[in-house]
Amino acid sequence: MRCLLLLMLGLLLWAGPPARAVEATPACAYLARALGDGDAPRFLPSYPATQERTLKDVAFLYDNAAAAIALVGCGERQKAARIGAAILLALGHDRHWRDGRLRNAYLAGPVRAEPLKLPGWWGMKENRWVEDRYQAGSDTGNMAWAMLALLVLDDGAQDSRYRDGAARIGGWLTRRRSEAGPGGFTGGTLGHEPAPVTQSWKSTEHNADLAAAFAGLARATGDARWQGHGAWAARFVRAMWRADCRCHAAGTGADGVTPNPLLALDAQVWPLLALPHDPARREQTLAAVRARLSASDGFSYSAAARGFWTEGTAQVALLLRLSGREAEAAPLLRAVARQRAPDGGYYAAATTLATGFDADADPAQPRRYFRTPHLAAAAWAALAEQRFNPFTRRRALP
Repeated sequence: MRCLLLLMLGLLLWAGPPARAVEATPACAYLARALGDGDAPRFLPSYPATQERTLKDVAFLYDNAAAAIALVGCGERQKAARIGAAILLALGHDRHWRDGRLRNAYLAGPVRAEPLKLPGWWGMKENRWVEDRYQAGSDTGNMAWAMLALLVLDDGAQDSRYRDGAARIGGWLTRRRSEAGPGGFTGGTLGHEPAPVTQSWKSTEHNADLAAAFAGLARATGDARWQGHGAWAARFVRAMWRADCRCHAAGTGADGVTPNPLLALDAQVWPLLALPHDPARREQTLAAVRARLSASDGFSYSAAARGFWTEGTAQVALLLRLSGREAEAAPLLRAVARQRAPDGGYYAAATTLATGFDADADPAQPRRYFRTPHLAAAAWAALAEQRFNPFTRRRALP
């Protein structure tokens, strides 16, 4: 009997501590329900209730990657794996590219091992099928989020398919590395094959994503070259710190050098979630966010316009929770919960909200959020509920 007890104890120690029990929460339940039953690869619609032709049945890559990571944090790894499988199929079955890039968006729904469809609409004026130039392109930040999603699935996988996929994406991203000015990586490409436009601007948010994605790939593969790319992206993020406002610039202009001074919320919060920061810098950044981006009972997208942004408010709540400041996070979590739609999803914004950026596909149009259910808002609500950091892929700051 004593030998049997020792054997059982040894097996428990070898297996490690028991998995953390995940509390069922509204956002987690919504994401799991959105995927439905079965195990087929699938992309979820980013705006499931919209009838706007440019957004109907559009599955943005970033939104789906964030949802996959949130589902892992929710304890729904099998559900998350369906999105992960869709990302891998997209990587291997593009209608044109074979170089490791992904598109910014795909047609929502089941995905099969065949050339993936892109969203679009019949243009009456053009008398032809039309696809959005941004959706057909490849932003570095969106692809970094796809890497993060694959890496969080790799953490519990029995084979290397997820890390291999992340490495393929990473290989394409390294070609966006810039030696100009503060270094970092440029924005990606805009437009259709075979000759999309190279985006030479740089984004603080994108480079924070890349720093975390490359560092995670280095740990998963043991290949130090990925660590070097991650450090290069982190170098850019740190160079974007502005002592005058104690905040990060949003990035650079097209020259890759001149800072874009716009104060954007994700450019403040994501570096704190993705990169190690001393407590003093974190306090300075949070103070700037509160002073200049507070809106109603939460936070706005940028200083360009005040208005409640659900996704960003959840991001601040997550940062506060991971910093041990539950009392400060609690009213933000309640504010996010008040943005739940009747179907259980989460509105992108309380009202129509300007971002301060132009639409990528049409610079004459401002980029805005609307009061319509948004997949990324639900994903960040779940991440905040679960205290799960998408950049470290655990319940902790870097």
